[in-house]
Amino acid sequence: MYLKSWDDFEKGAERLYLQDPLKCRYNILYIHKKGIFKVKMTNDVVCLQYKSESIQECKRMEKFISNLLRHMASNKPQA
Repeated sequence: MYLKSWDDFEKGAERLYLQDPLKCRYNILYIHKKGIFKVKMTNDVVCLQYKSESIQECKRMEKFISNLLRHMASNKPQA
């Protein structure tokens, strides 16, 4: 099941990651022929998915993933 808005996905994915960073993983898929990108975040219990054809939302996704990677690379425990 896909979430309807990017904001809902972003908030849910961040919450999911901060609950247990070691169990979370994400996947990004771009379907070139259809111009659709899909992103999924899961911890094997909860699975959040989002898809869009909007270039603006693709840019927002890049920013979110960049922030997520910064969290992953940080030595500080997440609150």
